[in-house]
Amino acid sequence: MESGSSAEAAGVGNEGMLGIPLFMGGNTTASSAVVQTSGHAYRLKRQVLKQEFDRAGLLQRLLLRYTQALMTQMSQTAVCNRHHSIEQQLCRWLLLTLDRSPGSELIMTQELVASILGVRREGITEAAGRLQHAGFISYRRGHISVLDRAGLERSTCECYAVVKNEFARLLSDVR
Repeated sequence: MESGSSAEAAGVGNEGMLGIPLFMGGNTTASSAVVQTSGHAYRLKRQVLKQEFDRAGLLQRLLLRYTQALMTQMSQTAVCNRHHSIEQQLCRWLLLTLDRSPGSELIMTQELVASILGVRREGITEAAGRLQHAGFISYRRGHISVLDRAGLERSTCECYAVVKNEFARLLSDVR
């Protein structure tokens, strides 16, 4: 936004990539990417990606399926942000982020989570407090630890399962 505010449209982790416009023909995008958690990433020269994509082989099929799964995530995020409670959105986001993380702890402030979800920090404080009271998470300044993943899964909306299942369906058997 012109004001500098933003909200997450999709998350990318060890299952995906940035740079989809390169092989979709757009070359650039109006959105930006922000690294939210620590980890490792690989960088590939655009010419190499484009050349391999244009060979119309396995990489092309994989990237097109990934793009379809990412589009599902983006549309489901929009629906979730409109129709579900902040607590459900937080559960969905935590689960999707944990799916891409090696551990069960995220180093992230409530302010950043609020920005990602496009809500006020106070809403995240209240939702995180309820999840902590239920024993699903432990929160201390800048650290969110998941104590009961099954509890989070019971507390989230259907959006988490829709996204998770679509990624599994589309990326499980690419030939």
